[in-house]
Amino acid sequence: MTKHTLSRMVRDYTWIALGSVLYSLSFDWFYVPNQIGFGGLTALGMILNHLSPAIPIGTVVLVLNIPIFILGWKFLGGHTLVSSLFAMAATSVLVDLIAAIYTFPPMDPMLAAVFGGVSLGASLGMIFSKGATTGGTDLIARLLKLPFAWLPIGKLLLAVDLAMLLAVSIAFRSMESAMYGIISLYISTLVMDMVLYGLDQSKVAYIVTTRPQEIAAEIDRQMDRGATFLHGEGSFSREEKLVLMCAFKQKQIVPLKALVHDLDPEAFLIVCDAHEVLGQGFRRYQKNDI
Repeated sequence: MTKHTLSRMVRDYTWIALGSVLYSLSFDWFYVPNQIGFGGLTALGMILNHLSPAIPIGTVVLVLNIPIFILGWKFLGGHTLVSSLFAMAATSVLVDLIAAIYTFPPMDPMLAAVFGGVSLGASLGMIFSKGATTGGTDLIARLLKLPFAWLPIGKLLLAVDLAMLLAVSIAFRSMESAMYGIISLYISTLVMDMVLYGLDQSKVAYIVTTRPQEIAAEIDRQMDRGATFLHGEGSFSREEKLVLMCAFKQKQIVPLKALVHDLDPEAFLIVCDAHEVLGQGFRRYQKNDI
């Protein structure tokens, strides 16, 4: 193992550990005291703990995850399973540890659902971004990502967890528990997908101009970005022209617009959102990308 590989592994597991702490704190603070429905195997832990308070939620999750991890080992490989095992063990232990140290008082259920969803989604995004999961339905969603690679991981997790919310509402004999849980679950999936996919905020510009060569050269010189020439034809004039396509970072949008305007005030500029831009000057593809 090289020094670079070891350094990267330490950073990854530190990030997973921080995500696990936030996950456990969110669960004990927002969900448990307010009896808000929670998805995944943790929902089963909540149900058993509700029926018999002597049964720790984290321990239930730990035990139920064993067969799922055995299944996941075959499809996801060693790295993902080891990091997931670390995250699952950390969250399970921390959930019980925090609950033993301090009991959070109930709060307004809507506040708990909203802020619980935000903090939980952020924590899951942190953990998922390093190729790990917290086990349970998180791991099931990760497995479903293999045949449904085009679906965001948050949406897959949302579909898997909805059934567990129904079970929690039946156990607590409260539809409000499930309704607040659905609100929280929806918010958490939005935040999770934002952490996983939305922080890489890039743009793509299409520039129709009479001076494509000059603008492309200045984009390269001033912004250190390459441009691609697309061959187009005006629908009215029937003139052939070169259309510039350029990917750039969010912070470069103002310099790009100024550059284009200075060289060709009559240029037609279209700027679109772009997610997961891979390649030189942007993020590199990784095998465990989700």
